[in-house]
Amino acid sequence: MQKNRQFLLLTIFLLLMFVTVISADAGDTPKRTIKGNMTEAYKILPENVTSISDMFLQGVFYGRLRVNTFRWAWVDPNSKSKDNWAVGIGGSAIYKTAYFHGLGMTAGLYTSQNPWHMKDEDIGYVKAGKDTFSRHKVATNNDFGMTVLGQSYIEYKQNKSGIRAGRQIFESLLTKSNDTKMIPNTFDGVSVYTKLIPDTSFKAAYFTRQKLRDHTSSHHVLAYGDYNDDDFAKWSGNDDSAMHKGITTSRLTEEDIDDRLIIAEATNTSIPNLSVMANYTAVPELIWTTTGEINYAIKFDNGLKVVPGFRYLQQFDRKAGAIGGASLKAKITADDSRGYSDPDSMDGKLYAARINIKKGAGSLLFGYSKVGNEADLLAPWRGFPTGGYTRAMAQYNWYADTETLMAQAKYDFGKAGIVPGFSTMIRYANQNFDDKKPDVQADTNVYTLDLIQNVSAIPGLMLKGRFAIVRGDDDTVDMNGNVKSDPSYNEYRIETNYLF
Repeated sequence: MQKNRQFLLLTIFLLLMFVTVISADAGDTPKRTIKGNMTEAYKILPENVTSISDMFLQGVFYGRLRVNTFRWAWVDPNSKSKDNWAVGIGGSAIYKTAYFHGLGMTAGLYTSQNPWHMKDEDIGYVKAGKDTFSRHKVATNNDFGMTVLGQSYIEYKQNKSGIRAGRQIFESLLTKSNDTKMIPNTFDGVSVYTKLIPDTSFKAAYFTRQKLRDHTSSHHVLAYGDYNDDDFAKWSGNDDSAMHKGITTSRLTEEDIDDRLIIAEATNTSIPNLSVMANYTAVPELIWTTTGEINYAIKFDNGLKVVPGFRYLQQFDRKAGAIGGASLKAKITADDSRGYSDPDSMDGKLYAARINIKKGAGSLLFGYSKVGNEADLLAPWRGFPTGGYTRAMAQYNWYADTETLMAQAKYDFGKAGIVPGFSTMIRYANQNFDDKKPDVQADTNVYTLDLIQNVSAIPGLMLKGRFAIVRGDDDTVDMNGNVKSDPSYNEYRIETNYLF
């Protein structure tokens, strides 16, 4: 039954892709472009119409074909982990209706197929490429393909405000689509947005479910799977890499807690050159997070712009610490605090600062972050607490008592008139973790390189390569006298995107 449903969805997807191709606008203006973080910026949107029939007849299809390949090679030949790889082939077909008196609808069908893959028993070792398939589907149905309804919502908008209900993308500080693989991270619920207040944008949301990139159905927003009839229930709930392994579905059931995600975020630019952001993200019965951020642009006559920024995040524990403990790994016991001053509390904080220097086609960023020596930060919704400051590709540097320095350089060769459509980014991060904590990795130096080529001869075609060299300490000893695993590895990612 499940495979029949997947076949039907895949068939519908292929038909929608065919319709999208033959209805593609042959003009010079692209319907969408891809930002540096791989999210989509819509350039052509449906218009307002005066009849329900035109609402559907004058809608717009958006197509995307993509191929993602991943390879992860550990440096330590004695590592308990395995070198791993993955390949995802697929894309998306999104349809937006026109707006009838402000009312519209959006549906997005996504597929990721894996014609070449590792053995079923090795899927637990797959790192960066795990989002090209569903581990739970492979383990329970021996099925590597995913075809899912990633977006499905109704929207009503008037003037500068709107409301959406259904499965949707919601971009905020700690909730992101993080569309760097095959299928975006989405949420089920209701969101609102408005720009009616001068110089201010505001958005808020109430979500009851989440659908991570490697899931075919929605799941808890803050519960690790363990309450199921199969042996792989850990992959049925929120199994994000940054998820707290001790906050499980069975424990929330025992405590009679419904995990619901509430977000409110506002950005104000009423003072010239100053941007102020405030964010509230909470699962009310478990944890609250409040964040403030300021960025101030200093402009010079020669075109140089210097933008210092500062972020402060405060995490307030409600019941998450009592249920799962201060560590995201959830290995704390009555006799082992794992190096946390209060092992039953998730109160925590983050300080982050940066200086962004921009001129012409180039930019430099220097960032610093420090996580308080209290609890690990809890943010399994694909928005990263240190994002934009010190987070490097595939890194999780928001464990308690972690300090990170980062330097990053970008250059747009196309903007400079050197190589049309070509841009690059290089990054270095030094991550200083708490050596005594057994659940936290050893210190690392991270080097990454991104290469992006937008092919002008084929509008909508983008090629991207991402490479990482991570070198860590192999002699770090934790509080129990055990030597930590060598975290060193090399990673290679190649992506092809075609939008139409």
